[in-house]
Amino acid sequence: MSVTGTWIPSPGPLRAPTALRPKDRRVANRLKRRRSRGFTLIEILVVIVIIGIIMAGALLSMSFTGPDRELHTEGERLVDLMNYAQEQGELQTRELGLYCTDHSYKFLAFDARRNLWVSIDDDDALRPRTLPDAIRLQLDVEGREVVLASVADEQKKRIAPADLQPHVMIFSNGDLTSFRVTLAREGTEQTVTLLPDRQGRIKVKVPKDHVT
Repeated sequence: MSVTGTWIPSPGPLRAPTALRPKDRRVANRLKRRRSRGFTLIEILVVIVIIGIIMAGALLSMSFTGPDRELHTEGERLVDLMNYAQEQGELQTRELGLYCTDHSYKFLAFDARRNLWVSIDDDDALRPRTLPDAIRLQLDVEGREVVLASVADEQKKRIAPADLQPHVMIFSNGDLTSFRVTLAREGTEQTVTLLPDRQGRIKVKVPKDHVT
């Protein structure tokens, strides 16, 4: 009792902290070892998988929204070949032409002796070419769309030499049939368009929303 008459309970005896039991001590030691050991192999693999998924998503996003390099490469190749054919026709005073399917194209030359259009065998640059998968060719001549056969249909028909006619004429004086070739990536809005300019040179036109 205090001097003021208030009862103050006496503090009980202090207890010493109890020691960890052997089982608890082993658990604590395991936790310490895990903390000091760092990441486990499974944790590292999970991080790698997550990073891979993020990178794959970024690449897919670029392929669908960014410029299609393969498509542009094919467009530039066809432009170069048509300009080359135009030059060769003028140099050799030779009538040439472009024949297309929806997935391929080839250059033809007019054989005046046989009065036939024939494939060009003496110039490897003008050999027949097939476009990569998922790239399709569309053609407009004189402002009208041309319905192009597929490669499979072309092989089945086996067009007779007398019936083979170019879709686009490349005259020996350098003139061209008015045309527009569009290469398109299936499943996307990616396209490149080939058409002659005012000087008769063929160039690639890319939609503005596809230029970055």
